[in-house]
Amino acid sequence: MRVGLVSGLVTVVGDLVEDVVVWVDRPVAVGTDNPAVVHRSPGGSAANVAAAVARCGGRARFIGRVGDDGDRLTARLTAGGVDVRVQRGGRTGTVVVLVDGTGERTMFPDRGAAADLAPIDPAWLADTAVLHVPAYGLQTAPEVLLGAAEVAPVVTVDVSATSVVELLGAAGLRRMITDLRPAVVFANHDEATALGVLDGRPPWTVVVKRGAAPAWILHPDGTRDEVPAVAIAGVRDTTGAGDAFAGGFLTAFVAGADLRDACHAGHVAAAQVLAVAGAGR
Repeated sequence: MRVGLVSGLVTVVGDLVEDVVVWVDRPVAVGTDNPAVVHRSPGGSAANVAAAVARCGGRARFIGRVGDDGDRLTARLTAGGVDVRVQRGGRTGTVVVLVDGTGERTMFPDRGAAADLAPIDPAWLADTAVLHVPAYGLQTAPEVLLGAAEVAPVVTVDVSATSVVELLGAAGLRRMITDLRPAVVFANHDEATALGVLDGRPPWTVVVKRGAAPAWILHPDGTRDEVPAVAIAGVRDTTGAGDAFAGGFLTAFVAGADLRDACHAGHVAAAQVLAVAGAGR
């Protein structure tokens, strides 16, 4: 679904992996069989965002690292309209995603080759209007992402997971994000709480995703805007919804939308993946 006019290239740096999505409708019984429906689909936060930008009618480039076994995933991303640039080495990562009957997901990541991202060929960053960086990469390749950010005109960052905040520490992650010079930082409510940016004046503009509740736009001057979510009939799988939100937001943002309109575009894009398995790819 197109939400904005094509204008400028969104480059996303990070993970491309395979998701093994396991739908269960009852609490997991330890030590025995659990009936489930299993789906396999392309995943990785960065690749999901790039794919969402392309679905929304924007220009998207993905930069990451996969193993020699990653051809199927790169071909799928390319077929979705994304300009794919990948390093090769090791083995491609896999994430097992356990989704309960409410749509809530619990992830078991094995990032594989994605965690070994090497310095990026500067030619791969050419023509970038907005560089988007999921914070997963800050766990293993902060210097690579900082180098990319130094040549990008506009940078956006996604906090990605509370586990990233716990690993790097709230203060450490805030410093890393600040070094990237972000125009916008994305976080869900739990991530924003863990990062310590909900009270007072955040160091950057923060878009707080709150599921079916209105998103918050927190400004460095201490003011806050609210943007209502898009109503949907039901939620089966929240996997990739935040990435779709970022993709919709960035497509509109790079086309000149203000923050409120970009948030609305993000809500529209996220709503498209909530009824399907995985990230909608």
